[in-house]
Amino acid sequence: MSTSDQDQAVDAPITAPEDTAEAEDRRLTPRQARRLRIVLSSVGMAAMAVVLGLRIASRSSVLVVGVYGLALILCGIVIELSRNGRTRLGSWLLGVGLVAAIGSDWLLIP
Repeated sequence: MSTSDQDQAVDAPITAPEDTAEAEDRRLTPRQARRLRIVLSSVGMAAMAVVLGLRIASRSSVLVVGVYGLALILCGIVIELSRNGRTRLGSWLLGVGLVAAIGSDWLLIP
């Protein structure tokens, strides 16, 4: 690690040297990206909890609890990944996991 890397602030946007000032204004700082993923995961967790409650009220099934329980666990994992700075991995995991949960609900649960 060079001294110039060590001198950068923690919240400095990650940009390539050829980026213009206009592009720098649109980029999120790492802290903003982490907070955004945490908020999105929390909203996803709340939505999955509501859907789980509605699905259990209409049809009590272990499969329903399993699918939506795994989606809730996934949202918690993404929150923890975001807190530890793994926002890209968390974003992919959240997107793929929630699509898989919705697809499983549509395909597996009658």
